[in-house]
Amino acid sequence: NGNAGFQQVLERLESDPVCQRLSLKSFLILPFQRITRLKLLLQNILKRTAPGSEEEVQATQAYDALEKLIKDCNENVQRMKSTEELIYLSQKIEFECKIFPLISQSRRLVKCGELTALDFNNLSPKCKVTTRPIYLHLFNDCLLLSRPKE
Repeated sequence: NGNAGFQQVLERLESDPVCQRLSLKSFLILPFQRITRLKLLLQNILKRTAPGSEEEVQATQAYDALEKLIKDCNENVQRMKSTEELIYLSQKIEFECKIFPLISQSRRLVKCGELTALDFNNLSPKCKVTTRPIYLHLFNDCLLLSRPKE
């Protein structure tokens, strides 16, 4: 988004009839879609091969290899999504004191959301309750509480 030249070239390429008005994202997803189609094709081949035949052994080996490849791809996609979430969060969060290294290879965001903190003021004659929003960020190795910048 920050590179205007790249954006112009990308728009020109995406509008080209050869690309059939598909976005870059669709071309990046296409190999994953093909891999899952191959898995379905191999499942059908396995159904139609004779049990115990050489073809069944080869098709089973191909199926197992393809299944491992799909699993690796899914794990890498999840890892990249997790890293993107950490980068986005690190750009939004400012630490007042000690710097906490938010981005780490082993760290991933499990859950996040907004909660309402209740503050009870017992000093006044009437018990006054005030609310303020806080955010919880649960990682696989720690819990981070944050509040919106005022």
